Amino acid sequence: MFLTFVLGCGCAWMAGRAIAQTWRPAWIAVAAMVLLGLAVRFLHFALFQEPLLEPITYLFETACLIAVALISWRHARAQQMTRQYYWLYEPAGPLNWRLRQDVSAKSAKGL
Repeated sequence: MFLTFVLGCGCAWMAGRAIAQTWRPAWIAVAAMVLLGLAVRFLHFALFQEPLLEPITYLFETACLIAVALISWRHARAQQMTRQYYWLYEPAGPLNWRLRQDVSAKSAKGL
């Protein structure tokens, strides 16, 4: 539990944030989590003598890592959009942004 949820998901959060901060698409975060899932599985094997090739466990751990990485990616992207384009967007919760109310839809399309 500690290895997967604390260390693995902590790494997934940092990786998702780093991928978003470099303006890369979300699918890169998913691909990175597939590899991180293999690393977490190897650590379970090396430290706790668990089976290395356990597909159900690998899929569960990787799904958790992907979920955390995508939430982190979206959170970082929402912060980027509202911080970098503050004249155009405003925060709409921790994972989203919206067009500012003082900006019309026509002028936003013209940008």
